[in-house]
Amino acid sequence: LATGPPAKLKLPGMKDCIADSRAPCADLSPGPAEPLDFQQLMRRLEVSKLKLPPLYRRHCPDPFVTQLQDLGTDGFQEVIRRDEERAKEAGLMIDIAQAILQNGEGFEEIATDAFEEVVSDLYDGFLSAEDRAGIKPPDVGVLAPLVKWGYPEDGPYTWPVDSTMTFKVEAAIVNMPPSNARLGLMAWTSLSHEAAGHDILHADEGLEEECKRKVFTALRGARIGAGLDEYWSERIDETASDVLGILNMGPAAGIGLIGFFRGWNATVGAARLSNVGALDDPHPADILRGFLAASTVRLLSFAGALEWADLIERETEKDVTDIKIGEGSISLERAKESCEIVARTLAASRMSSLNQHAFIEIQNWRDEDEAIVQALEAAMLTGAPISASHATGIYAAHVVAAAAMAALAAKAEVPRLFARMLEVLKRMHDQNASWGPLFIAHPGDIARHYVRTPRKAA
Repeated sequence: LATGPPAKLKLPGMKDCIADSRAPCADLSPGPAEPLDFQQLMRRLEVSKLKLPPLYRRHCPDPFVTQLQDLGTDGFQEVIRRDEERAKEAGLMIDIAQAILQNGEGFEEIATDAFEEVVSDLYDGFLSAEDRAGIKPPDVGVLAPLVKWGYPEDGPYTWPVDSTMTFKVEAAIVNMPPSNARLGLMAWTSLSHEAAGHDILHADEGLEEECKRKVFTALRGARIGAGLDEYWSERIDETASDVLGILNMGPAAGIGLIGFFRGWNATVGAARLSNVGALDDPHPADILRGFLAASTVRLLSFAGALEWADLIERETEKDVTDIKIGEGSISLERAKESCEIVARTLAASRMSSLNQHAFIEIQNWRDEDEAIVQALEAAMLTGAPISASHATGIYAAHVVAAAAMAALAAKAEVPRLFARMLEVLKRMHDQNASWGPLFIAHPGDIARHYVRTPRKAA
């Protein structure tokens, strides 16, 4: 993918990437058991929290433990009893506990640290002082999310910080199925949707609602019809998260979404994007999300954006049958037009919640990002040492993108690239200042500012 003229972009590794995505989706190994013994849980939390850095200890396990102490055994069991499906407060409570325990007790230690590094990097990229210049700090949630493994049937998901604050925890929680600690490269590209999407939208009060209004107004003004103005705006959380994820990880997030969804769908049928958008599903139809990805990539600032957008659009078109919203069919042309309007509105509209800045002014994928990804691809294939850190301008999003692009280009076997990705991310996490002894919320803020570029030794 990194070689040859952009017009010749192809995806010879897509089939293998779909197979790699299908395997973990079919693996329902649950991971660590739910911690349902209250007294035992409290003892484990007291030990595990000491393994977290002081910054997180103060804002996550300490207030959480205090909340549990206030609940007591009876209150804890009542929360568990009232939410048997683990969809609300009990699911949130258990996931917070698991995030602390799994970090403290070393469950899948290498993959967990790699997972945390990706999530931290994506979140920090949007909230760091350099990228957020001229924009007020977020109303809630200045800490990057904590991560955990579990609930494989639910796939990747997040509890945004406005949910975790129920337990006074000041960081979101991001989950992946336990099998994704071992395989499923395309699922890792979806982390940009979670950490740079949902968790960002919920960190500023009124931002999600403002996005919803703008999308509805833009579609209604364009007279797009077919109920698409209401359909898109009612799914704004998922829709905006797709757009934000691509702004943060570039085309890998867009094409990765297609491979991931095909693998997931292959567990119950054909390895194709779904064409039906159920009205009771908070997610847009898979096929629309593919076209939305293409429309978003088209807005990015790197030289190959148009070629990549066209490739993602063509790949999505392969799965088109009869696009339906509820029971009503919509034409391919109308579907694409709506996606273009939604992408442009979300990425480029100035938001009052962001001091009249647009998302694409804060995060964008540029030529320098593409150059880093291509250099990382080469190093991953040769086994050359990779000096990846914020100091070198290499971020976790670049590492995930490089592994995904190399896999899609069939430059190496997917498991080999996955293992190399984890290795590099683990090393980056070991150097992450937020996970050291100092109280550093955004390591991206730590940088010298020179009067001019320093001279390098000959």
